[in-house]
Amino acid sequence: MQYDPVKRRLGAVFNSTPFLRKVFYRLLDLLLLRAWHIQKELRVWAKDKRDRELVIYDAGAGFGQYSYWLSGLSRKWSITAIDVKEEQVADCNAFFQAIGRPQVKFEVGDVTKFQQPETFELVVCVDVMEHILEDEAALRCYSTSLKTGGMLIISTPSDQGGSDVHGEEEGSFIEEHVRDGYNMQDIEAKALRNGFSKVEARYSYGAPGKISWKLSMKWPLLMLQASKLFFIVLPFYYLIAYPIAFVLNWFDVHTKHATGTGLIVKAWK
Repeated sequence: MQYDPVKRRLGAVFNSTPFLRKVFYRLLDLLLLRAWHIQKELRVWAKDKRDRELVIYDAGAGFGQYSYWLSGLSRKWSITAIDVKEEQVADCNAFFQAIGRPQVKFEVGDVTKFQQPETFELVVCVDVMEHILEDEAALRCYSTSLKTGGMLIISTPSDQGGSDVHGEEEGSFIEEHVRDGYNMQDIEAKALRNGFSKVEARYSYGAPGKISWKLSMKWPLLMLQASKLFFIVLPFYYLIAYPIAFVLNWFDVHTKHATGTGLIVKAWK
């Protein structure tokens, strides 16, 4: 499945006003289980840092969801957000200027090449590594750009059914992925040989998360791809499905999983 056509349709609606864009971010925070996991880790990271002037790098920022969330935690944090899509970068810059958050700057760039040595205290990389072939080049750029002691946080599919692949004969549900998922030990080893001194990884999207993802993301996206009429049906679908997905998300975030279709990786320079 290709997400971009669906993304373009959603973007045409939610980019029309700053208010609708904020609603869009809030919906992403509620629906995307990876956002629940990433925000949990970032709250821990930010616990004693909100009064400090810090510099953060949002690598492969996409719609700018995480830059928006982080910039809401502290006005003292400066955020540099990089993405390859010029139109998306322009939209994000216009939005952040409109809402009075000039400390967030978006730039067109490639995460496998962008470097600002010894600059950032935090690098956030969500839903990116599975899209790039030169993943070790990206990791080297992240470590180079971090200050000593700085942290990288990654969310990416695992090789335990990530991208909705469950057998060698299956292809990825999401065609834009260049790999179906990471082996936990593999991504830890790649981080350690590309400038990081310590790595912690854990599974996300365990048994509750797998069901939630189908309810809140996979099936709705398949419906939207099939017909624009499902944009009308979707609110009624979520009235029934989302309360179930919410409970499943909570259990997924608060449970340690022996296996899962996602990975949360933290690495320190």
